[in-house]
Amino acid sequence: MVTTRRPLPAPRPELYRFSPLDYTTVALYVAIAVFFAVAGELLLPLLRMLAPTPAVASYAVNLLFYGGVGILALFAARRVVARDLKVLATRPWFTAVMVPLAVIAMMIFTAILVVLGGTTETSVNQAGLQALMQQVPAWLMVPLIVVVGPFVEEYIFRHLLIGKLSRRVNIWVCCALSVVLFAALHIVGQEALTLTALMPYLAMGATLVFVYVWTGRNLMFSYFVHAAKNLLAAIFLYTIPPELLDQMQQVQG
Repeated sequence: MVTTRRPLPAPRPELYRFSPLDYTTVALYVAIAVFFAVAGELLLPLLRMLAPTPAVASYAVNLLFYGGVGILALFAARRVVARDLKVLATRPWFTAVMVPLAVIAMMIFTAILVVLGGTTETSVNQAGLQALMQQVPAWLMVPLIVVVGPFVEEYIFRHLLIGKLSRRVNIWVCCALSVVLFAALHIVGQEALTLTALMPYLAMGATLVFVYVWTGRNLMFSYFVHAAKNLLAAIFLYTIPPELLDQMQQVQG
């Protein structure tokens, strides 16, 4: 009987030791994120002077943030990226089938958690993203939210918090930490830290943690799932008229 093996990385323990570049990348990521969460409004007058519209200013800040951190993250994880891509290339059908299935599972899991929560609400992060996408063309937004953003987050929340930290801390503790911090990141500094607001991001984080561990800590597989989910959301937001989207959200609320 022929069985399909899931992608597993070659035993390369040296790839899972923290490097100075890892610490530098995380420090930059946390410092910038905390600054904008705590004192971001101090930059608003300057941004309004430099950018023609608030949307352009917001996009520029996000591009510089994720672009700068993304370059460091890619360089820091370049050997893992190359290794994981080679592993997935040996099983192309696995990747082609399981990535969309994982996105579907994520959407189902999210719907279940939202229903169990009893109420639905659009997070400030999601509302801001929708407003930004209504003013910034797709050819500018898609590279940011589909290519760069997911890689940075998978590098930090999966590769570092699970792949590397689990050498020192119990892996299940690392997985829980990854889910909670990933969810909190998307709403911290923007709204109250409530379970209702966290639900969608908890479901997304839990799914990404599962596929990362299930595929033998394959960073690129979890990245492809994350990117595919964001691409689906972008297609949804760019193809549905804003008026209809507002009506759908009012019905859900």
